[in-house]
Parts: sequence; C-alpha cells; structure tokens
Amino acid sequence: MALAANGGIGGLVNGVAPDWGPFAALGDTARTVVQAIMAGVIVALLGRAALAAFHIKLGESQHDVAQVSKGKKDIGAALAGAFVVASLGTIFTIVYGMGV
Repeated sequence: MALAANGGIGGLVNGVAPDWGPFAALGDTARTVVQAIMAGVIVALLGRAALAAFHIKLGESQHDVAQVSKGKKDIGAALAGAFVVASLGTIFTIVYGMGV
C-alpha cells in the first residue's frame, strides 16, 4: 500500500508516453502526436473489447453459440492488441538498443 501511495499517474502511463530511446530524439510535438495516436488506439481497442463482452452476454441470453464464440475471439484480439500497442515503446527501445 505504501508503494502505491508514492507512485503517480506517470508511472502508469509511461508505456503510452514513450520518452526514452528512439523517442527521445523526437521533438515535443512529434512525441505528443505519437502519444495521442497510441492512446486513441488503446481506447478504441478497449471499446471493442467492451462491445465483444456485450456480444457474449447477448449470445448467452439468446443461446446463440456462434455469437458467444465471436465475442470471445473479439475480446481476445482486442485485449491482445491493446497490450501490443501499450508495449510498443518498450519494443522499439529494445530494438533500437540492439541496433546501436
């Protein structure tokens, strides 16, 4: 609990706001554009995951196995995509560090 009290929101969103490695060479405006695009994609993917959860719930209420299966696939794809986008800063930094 004490560790959580000391952290700020910056520690939570550092994956969406890359400012190290290859991103450090970008200007402030370019870095802001990258952050906005990454945040927008994550919000869209989480919205898609919420819609997929609705499809699962609706399919279960109507006993529609195909809709439940589609919802499960969509929610898995959306959450995997959100994870990949959130970790792009780390992936780019690792690849950039290996190239240097």
